[in-house]
Amino acid sequence: MKHVKTYHALTHDTSYGPITIEGPVPSNKLEDYYFHEELTAFRPAPKQFEAIKSIADFPEGRIIIARTKDTIIGYVTFLHPDPLERWSEFNMEDLIELGAIEVIPQYRGSKVASNLLLVALLDEFMENYIIISTEYYWHWDLDGTNLNIWEYRKVMEKMMAVGGLTPAPTDDPEIISHPANCLMVRIGKHVPKSSIEKFDKLRFLQRLQYRNMREGF
Repeated sequence: MKHVKTYHALTHDTSYGPITIEGPVPSNKLEDYYFHEELTAFRPAPKQFEAIKSIADFPEGRIIIARTKDTIIGYVTFLHPDPLERWSEFNMEDLIELGAIEVIPQYRGSKVASNLLLVALLDEFMENYIIISTEYYWHWDLDGTNLNIWEYRKVMEKMMAVGGLTPAPTDDPEIISHPANCLMVRIGKHVPKSSIEKFDKLRFLQRLQYRNMREGF
């Protein structure tokens, strides 16, 4: 599968002034900007910046950024699922994961995250993918937002819905380990039926493995 990437951008007005939301941005272009020191949800900012530059160079990798003139204040990543996760089990070329979305505290509530998703989906090639996001409550910034688990999930679902991702059932052990966790899914309009059927098996992999074991496979 050839992963086609088409650049899009928009200007988004906030109470702190206009920002640019653009992408997919290649690693050599990311080098032109400063990565804000408060983008630390996943690892220290310098290491996270190196991580997203690496993702930008993957064939399927996509980095959409929100920036002031010269500073990245938010981003979203898309890439194939981690090889150690169940979602890579069938090596589906048309399955990508929304791996991370982050905005610095100052700009939260300014609809930056939802606009990052909107820009990502301006690329028509995204209709060729099944997009997933695995949401675990222990990754959520409950302290920074002063929200409880269920309030945070409601906000998260509303934001993801802008990008067309909605909750989907699964028997993944980590997701079903807590009722607030969820799998979010968007199936592009050009995804073939064969991929949808394979993904449905992937969502209920434990059930499939149990059935195969009972049937002697």
